Amino acid sequence: MFFSDIHTRIRFFFLLILCICIIIVIRVFYIQVIEYDRLSTLAESLWSRKLPIGADRGEIYDRNGKVLATNLTTTSLVLIPNQIVNKEETAQKLSAILNSDYEDMLAHVSKKTSIERVHPEGRQLSYDIASQIDELGLDGVYLVKESKRYYPYGDVLSHVLGYVGIDNQGLSGIELTYDEYLTGEDGAIKYFSDGKGNRLELSEVYEEPQNGINLQLTIDLDLQLAAERELDNVMSKYTPEHAMILAMDPNTGEILAMASRPNFDPNNYQDYDTESINRNLPIWMTYEPGSTFKIMTLTSSIEEKTVNLFEDTYYDSGSIHVDGATIHCWKSGGHGAQTYLNVVENSCNPGFVTLGQKLGVNTLMSYITKFGFGEKTGIDLNGESNGILFNPNKMGPVELATTSFGQGISVTPIQQVTAVSAAINGGTLYEPFLVKEMLEPETDAVVYSKDPVVKRTVISEETSKLVRFALESVVANGSGRNAYIENYRVGGKTGTAQKVQGGHYMDGNYILSFIGFMPADQPEIVVYVAVDHPVGVVQYGGTVAAPIAKAILEAAIPALNISSSTEGMAKEYNWMDTKYHQIPDVTGKSLEEAKESLKGFSVEYAGDGTTVLYQTPEANSYVKEGGTVKLLLG
Repeated sequence: MFFSDIHTRIRFFFLLILCICIIIVIRVFYIQVIEYDRLSTLAESLWSRKLPIGADRGEIYDRNGKVLATNLTTTSLVLIPNQIVNKEETAQKLSAILNSDYEDMLAHVSKKTSIERVHPEGRQLSYDIASQIDELGLDGVYLVKESKRYYPYGDVLSHVLGYVGIDNQGLSGIELTYDEYLTGEDGAIKYFSDGKGNRLELSEVYEEPQNGINLQLTIDLDLQLAAERELDNVMSKYTPEHAMILAMDPNTGEILAMASRPNFDPNNYQDYDTESINRNLPIWMTYEPGSTFKIMTLTSSIEEKTVNLFEDTYYDSGSIHVDGATIHCWKSGGHGAQTYLNVVENSCNPGFVTLGQKLGVNTLMSYITKFGFGEKTGIDLNGESNGILFNPNKMGPVELATTSFGQGISVTPIQQVTAVSAAINGGTLYEPFLVKEMLEPETDAVVYSKDPVVKRTVISEETSKLVRFALESVVANGSGRNAYIENYRVGGKTGTAQKVQGGHYMDGNYILSFIGFMPADQPEIVVYVAVDHPVGVVQYGGTVAAPIAKAILEAAIPALNISSSTEGMAKEYNWMDTKYHQIPDVTGKSLEEAKESLKGFSVEYAGDGTTVLYQTPEANSYVKEGGTVKLLLG
């Protein structure tokens, strides 16, 4: 019995010891294998430290590689509180240099943390201040590299580019929309310290920062600068409440220029109010478009074959009565008998009312919706608006009539530009966009390229061709004549929209606009200009906005390498215009015959002989009255 108890006890203790050993082995395995990474990280955090090195944000270029947003290298103040011996003296010296509160700085240097950033007064320091701190040679005080966003063209393209905060995060515009790509990955200098935080003389590890992706925009800087210049001029000349310019490639949806006033300098965004910074008018502002919207009614009517521009006629008495309401033409007494092409040229409201009536509510509104109104275009910017349309089920005769000439509804400039582009490019509605390519930061190799996005086909090529013809006629013979460019084919439409306040139209307060394109036969650019309530000028879109659009289109000629043409419509000049005349072909003629044919022009010639071998400008070009024609004789 005695021996039996001993054996039992031995077996019990053996099993107990065995279980303990198994538990120990399992625990060791758990610690060494399963928990190794976590515990290693915790251990390393006790004796290793990292001084951060900021990564550069990706640069932003225009379509031709010109830098629109880049970075400046600055320094920031970082503290290792455990390494600071005399905290009061350190706080006093740093607060004096940074011109900050001593108590705040003392709180920084006394903080129970491994690394302390001095924010915001210690961020993005100037060279002079950084040098003063460095010369102190204080223990636990470090200056680390940091980048600061810089926009070399100041307020140019400000609403499109947006701006970044002090932590280099995008807060608006492209900087916000593409923040995840532009933001790089910070690096660090990794060093080792003892339990008290004192730096050990061990090897340091340098973790290189990874810069952000570079972006190439669809913007053409030369066109953008032209737009900015024209807006500065109009603000100085007419002091409007707002003004904007938007240009797009109608065949792809690529935005070529986008500018508005008021604007801001993203280098100093803190100096501006929130509205000026965040309201990108070409995509945010909604208003009644006025006569530029007539392009939609015209296009829908041609597509539905409810009108023949050349054969159908309309007699304009100066007004039209619709369900008890009287709608007036801008011309007192009206235009009299005219074809519907004349109705378009003259921008006759009563004539467009009849076009809308022929279409009917459902058909007109279906086309308006197909052209993208009432919904966001999808442009890659924040803050886009939807616009407001009538509910077709609640539209009566008056609402149909006013919609036909762009009154009573609300649209954005970007909606108008994309819709008109579809009307003139053959019928394709594109999604507008600003970022064309993403580039690897070290080599600039293309890592992503955006293709045009087709939303839908709205009309036929035959309809689009007729629309282009009609709108070219508007510029040559009608209300858009101030946008005419000799030797180039320009189409377009004016707009004079009365503003609404408190549900009532305001007296003498208009948004004057013009939307134009060139070449009229094969458009490469669409330009929209809107000026909100200019002062001291006749309130017509053709008077104020059309000349601005002309200047942008003229800038587009060299920027987009647009060829001249002698096949465009001749302008009907009036007594106020500088007159241009078409020059004849005088090659092969004698000098005397050439001079006779070129009466009214100044003739210069060179070379031996009496026969004209070459002339410039070329035959059929338009030359200003009294202008010079040069001949080469042989």
